[in-house]
Amino acid sequence: MKSLLSLAVGAAFAVAAPFASAAATLGEAAPAFTLTDSNGTAHSLSDFAGKTVVLEWFNHECPFVKKHYGAGNMQRQQDAAEAKGVVWLVVNSSAPGKQGNVDGAKGNAILAEWKSTPAALLLDHDGTVGKAYGAKTTPHMYVIDGSGVLRYNGAIDSMPSADASDIPASTQFVEAALGDLAANRAVARGVTQPYGCSVKY
Repeated sequence: MKSLLSLAVGAAFAVAAPFASAAATLGEAAPAFTLTDSNGTAHSLSDFAGKTVVLEWFNHECPFVKKHYGAGNMQRQQDAAEAKGVVWLVVNSSAPGKQGNVDGAKGNAILAEWKSTPAALLLDHDGTVGKAYGAKTTPHMYVIDGSGVLRYNGAIDSMPSADASDIPASTQFVEAALGDLAANRAVARGVTQPYGCSVKY
């Protein structure tokens, strides 16, 4: 069954290029940005100074994204993080006319249907912010500490599949990174290989 599923989603699968090509560098200041959200409000990374920020690249049509939302894994992590004061931002970099592109109303409707409540859904339709961070896949996850320094870049978890049954046995990399930061520890695993559908720039 898993092999059939892998064939079905194989065309959508993408692995990140070497991280040396990405502008976002672990241990350095995360690229600054200002984006408008799905409700028309502008948000800058600097608005969240002093808070840990998670960036989640999002495409609602991607089977790898559907894996984590369909199983409730993404919503669970969003809720747990925000309960601890973490700012969780969902970013949509799908260009107009490409898979996963949404306007504000459609994006809000999808997140409401999926019972997802991030701090904001940011619209990056020209791909400027996605390219600045080197976002390759959906989902592609980043964790930025309260000083604005990038502390995690990679996959949400350790199982690069679109099969939700893999989630319980996987290591949740973002959750682990947030736990390390909350405990004032260095993030044990700051870079992992992101997996999912290619970002549709």
